[in-house]
Amino acid sequence: MREGGTVTFMTPTIATSAAPPPALAIHNIQVVYGGAIEAVRDVSLEVRPGQIVALLGSNGAGKSTVLKAVSGVLDAEDGVIEKGSILLNGRAVEKDPAPAIVRQGMVQVPEGRRLFQTLTVDENLITGAHLQSAAKLAQARDFVFSLFPRLAEMRQTTAGYLSGGEQQMVAIGRALMSQPKILALDEPSLGLAPLVVSEIFRCIQTLRETTGLTILLVEQNASRALAIADYAYIMENGRVVMDGTSEQLRRNADVREFYLGLSSQPGRTSMKDVKHYKRRKRWLS
Repeated sequence: MREGGTVTFMTPTIATSAAPPPALAIHNIQVVYGGAIEAVRDVSLEVRPGQIVALLGSNGAGKSTVLKAVSGVLDAEDGVIEKGSILLNGRAVEKDPAPAIVRQGMVQVPEGRRLFQTLTVDENLITGAHLQSAAKLAQARDFVFSLFPRLAEMRQTTAGYLSGGEQQMVAIGRALMSQPKILALDEPSLGLAPLVVSEIFRCIQTLRETTGLTILLVEQNASRALAIADYAYIMENGRVVMDGTSEQLRRNADVREFYLGLSSQPGRTSMKDVKHYKRRKRWLS
């Protein structure tokens, strides 16, 4: 895996050529809901400092479950990590509750944004900075407004009156208020118009390039995600079926057809082909 971003690490001089350890490492986790439904099985992935790593797959593949597991919020849906480990900056967190994981530096932007609809933009941002001093709160808010200038103009607007794209900006801004080391984004493009999606993804890329922030991006829109990610994993039926650099996956024939909507063979995507969709995936054979 190749590195991205510009993060400085305190490493001994004799080890300058060695790659830094993963900021987030998941090893063979299995997640079960309600004691009976296996949603994720034997999933392993790594996110190195300063990288954007994408977790791709169709709806129901298990992507969001992985994100909930690393964020410590499975218990809200009667989900349990049955086996495996999750290391955040080298520390095991698979049994930690969400507040402890946030204190360790990982913050999630949930699917659907989940803002406080009756609070203003400014008040929503403040709720994300409950662990910060007043000085750091002001500094973080200024940074959010520089990243999303539109929010500065709407800071006194009630969140419920914002457009979907503006709400997504507030949700990302609220997460950034805690000055995280790792930002986890769950389906940031969901329900947004193409132009707004472009703006959101441009901001995500800018965020990494200007701050070196480590980002785990869960997304169905493979084309958008691979355009900005350093490395990506593809999930199906609760497991990782393929991984590689974004360039490697973009060149892969199956990924191009099944996830990017491209085909080098005219007529290959007929109804007969769709019927044998799973059989024709080489990684599932």
